Amino acid sequence: MQMFRPMEEDAALVGWGVRVLLLADPGANRTEEITRRVAGFGGLVEEQHELFAAMAALLDDPSGYGMVMMDCDFFGGLEAGQRALSLLRGSGLRLPAILLSSEVKGGQSFPEDRLEPILLRAPVSAVSLRVGFEHALRERMIWRAA
Repeated sequence: MQMFRPMEEDAALVGWGVRVLLLADPGANRTEEITRRVAGFGGLVEEQHELFAAMAALLDDPSGYGMVMMDCDFFGGLEAGQRALSLLRGSGLRLPAILLSSEVKGGQSFPEDRLEPILLRAPVSAVSLRVGFEHALRERMIWRAA
């Protein structure tokens, strides 16, 4: 497991201090790019490269994480990502989730229901990742502003 932190300290960062579990291919350039961008938003990124190890980490420390992100293409596609998320939801885990996949066609999804995953088309652009990240943490941002 690797942890990444942003180099700059900016109070306006969207994900200030939120712990994000990123489930992705360890050798992919897009994994490094996603990690760097999420860290730039203020997220504390922990990478996992094995599905069941990631699920165990989330279930062992359910309140320690603020979000889960998964690059579904590395793990069998969008359906596999949705199945893994369904298993986590069935275990009682209620954190925001972002699923990235090249199978997302027609449009990305930013559902209002907090338990529904945000679906982003891979490779993900900086703008869509930022919008998805902000959408996933919208409740956290509201409480922070209050």
